[in-house]
Amino acid sequence: MDAFSLPGLLAEQAADGALWREFFRVPALSLGIYVLAAGTDDPQTPHAEDEIYYVAAGRGQLHVDGEDRAVGPGDILFVAAHAVHRFHSITEDLKLLVFFAPAETGGS
Repeated sequence: MDAFSLPGLLAEQAADGALWREFFRVPALSLGIYVLAAGTDDPQTPHAEDEIYYVAAGRGQLHVDGEDRAVGPGDILFVAAHAVHRFHSITEDLKLLVFFAPAETGGS
């Protein structure tokens, strides 16, 4: 069994200073932490995998294939494989738990 603590994962990611930190991978699924500071741009490009975001903290907007949606703590967002998407108008640091299925093949 693998078990993780979200506060611990966020602390490790903060120590790394990277936007993206994968912490679990099997062929059918990968998980990571993605953090975007308030006022920054989201550099990600479309992925070949379906993706689910869980917003652990922060506020901003998610743009997916021409549609914008406000996001905040507790929101769960699905983005289909190959969809053009990015976070923007980030007013509070976004801390996201990210699930890829199958496991992600490229960078976020």
